[in-house]
Amino acid sequence: MESKRIKIHEVAPEAYKAMLKLEAYLHTTTLSPIEKELIKIRASQLNGCAYCLNMHTRDARKLGETEQRIYLLNVWHETELYTETERIILTLTEEITLISEGGVSEETYQEAEALLGKEKLAEVIMAIVTINAWNRIGVSTLLPLD
Repeated sequence: MESKRIKIHEVAPEAYKAMLKLEAYLHTTTLSPIEKELIKIRASQLNGCAYCLNMHTRDARKLGETEQRIYLLNVWHETELYTETERIILTLTEEITLISEGGVSEETYQEAEALLGKEKLAEVIMAIVTINAWNRIGVSTLLPLD
């Protein structure tokens, strides 16, 4: 069934261009391509955005991410498949995405800043914020899978 909902890029092109500028910023960060895709996949899982999950799991595979790590991402904390840096990034992704459930804990924040440094921590936060915005566009407008 095709959605009859609006297409943000057509109805609000300036807002869409602003989102693309955030995405362009992310290409200038020190985050690895895999780190960015892990953030995008995990947030999209939590937000239930099929469009973004479809896109970012494909992108991760193209970058060399393994099927096993993609399949186990929703239970990452139960495995040893992710590095210490990836684990703190995933913790931040969950706490920021689920911000109404208590926000980012002081423990998580301090661990992230110590491990990542202030600049990379800021980049991670902006990557999480950006995919959460995209997820909300995708879910509210029912973007179709391609």
